[in-house]
Amino acid sequence: MTPKFDQFDYRILEELQRDAAQSQRALADKVGLSQNACWRRLKALEAKGAIRNRTVVIDREKLGGGFVVFSLIKTRHHSSEWLRQFRNHVSAIPEVIDFFRIGGEYDYLLKIVVSNMAGYDDVYKRLIGNIELETVTSYFAMEAIEEQRPIPLR
Repeated sequence: MTPKFDQFDYRILEELQRDAAQSQRALADKVGLSQNACWRRLKALEAKGAIRNRTVVIDREKLGGGFVVFSLIKTRHHSSEWLRQFRNHVSAIPEVIDFFRIGGEYDYLLKIVVSNMAGYDDVYKRLIGNIELETVTSYFAMEAIEEQRPIPLR
């Protein structure tokens, strides 16, 4: 059953997506609630699983992560055991920052962030090591036009 959310819940979530570090008082003021009511709603949103964690968005280029690669993977294997092994294998590669199972011509999509082509080559070698893949096709981002945008809630 899908949890129910009201206008205050959506306003809280929208504000947190803009700035998760703001004080509870500032958040309450922005959404039109008392500080206590806002705190109770935050706890309820966490309990419902709408808020998994609170994090910051860093400037990846300033920290050496200016090379972004999108890798599409095709496999011949579709057993639950292979999928478990593959998930564990890919999840152990820290440079893979997003990992999706997708529909269509390919089976998986990975977003990889490294400092340069040599960094990607290292990730690629780890990716194909010890696991059988049919195809790995990669695309290199030239510019991030929009990245880590807030999720639209209404």
